[in-house]
Amino acid sequence: MPPKLLKTAPLPKDEKKRLKKLVKFETEARKRGFERIAGVDEAGRGPLAGPVVAAACLISRGLFFEGINDSKLLTEKRRKALFLQITGHSDVQYGIGIVDAKVIDEINIYQATILAMHQAVENLPELPDFLLVDAMPLAFRKLHSEAIIKGDLRSQSIAAAAIIAKVTRDEIMIRHHRRYPHYGFDQHKGYGTKKHKKALEEHGPCPIHRFSFAPVKMTQY
Repeated sequence: MPPKLLKTAPLPKDEKKRLKKLVKFETEARKRGFERIAGVDEAGRGPLAGPVVAAACLISRGLFFEGINDSKLLTEKRRKALFLQITGHSDVQYGIGIVDAKVIDEINIYQATILAMHQAVENLPELPDFLLVDAMPLAFRKLHSEAIIKGDLRSQSIAAAAIIAKVTRDEIMIRHHRRYPHYGFDQHKGYGTKKHKKALEEHGPCPIHRFSFAPVKMTQY
């Protein structure tokens, strides 16, 4: 089946080659008899505030997104453009899971990340039969899964999930900024920048901070 590309202009040979490599794991899974293959990734394990967000993304066989890559290597503009292309495409299914700071404090960030990933898979319109997960092992029901180190660089499905999770979380933090403007959430998205830590020292934590994280613990009044 020839690949479907979102742009009609011919692609450079290097880009065609790169995109074909990005479906290596999906292709191998299909050779084993699996058809509904979803990539799973998260955003927000490290910040001092806000939720951890996970996404699961299932891309139809033969569909490629030009320029897709690890979300951390994309500009914000390019990431948002890809987010719109991916989530708006009729041959893509996706689900999102969100676990807030309070739950993170209760069960720890690792378990919260697993929970968000489970939610993301559950929220797919149809359950997949195989999961490709960035770095983390994920036991979900009895689905087959594979953890891939640096998966957002090596799998289109995981890269798409990472972009969805990142853009979704960024939008959440921008909304939080409107309620808690002192911290600059619209700029650093809750990560422990100098500006954020200084705001913590001056104002103390707000309700969306992760009170179990050491830098926040140290500034509680």
